[in-house]
Amino acid sequence: MFGLMPTHVSYHPDLKRLPAPQLNGPLPAIAMTDGLTEDWLMARAEPTGDAQWECLTQAIYFEARGESLEGQIAVAEVILNRADSPLYPRTICGVVKQRGGGGCQFSYVCDGKTRMREKGAANLAGRIARAMLDGAPRVLTEGATHFHTRGVKPSWSKRFARTASIGSHLFYRQPGASG
Repeated sequence: MFGLMPTHVSYHPDLKRLPAPQLNGPLPAIAMTDGLTEDWLMARAEPTGDAQWECLTQAIYFEARGESLEGQIAVAEVILNRADSPLYPRTICGVVKQRGGGGCQFSYVCDGKTRMREKGAANLAGRIARAMLDGAPRVLTEGATHFHTRGVKPSWSKRFARTASIGSHLFYRQPGASG
């Protein structure tokens, strides 16, 4: 199973010996099996991307910047799982900006927040988004399409299967949401 390692542990002994193009290109096979670490993410090139990358970066930042690396990746998984599901918009931006049920799917969208003021947290969110879009495996939430903080109990949480508990968030998979 894909696992996350503490940031003080070296990602992989061979990583530093990889030539720069491999380090900055698609995820190497070792990343797929040994887990992502903050050290590994920070060693990659400055993240960039299109509008979909920007939407995922903002969602990670505003929904999970206070969470552990694992918690931030889990939120990214939910968004990507929704984009792959026939029940949701087919793009990341469509998922993030979707409205329904009298509000927004992601609270920061209704709040009108788009400026990421904490530069370090924004940089990490961008790096996580880039890694996820480049193919990092989605195994932390077992296909979750929903999450909420422990302080609330949405009505849908009774109907959906809980798949994970990471940090201050609980994760759920909606029946029929598999892509």
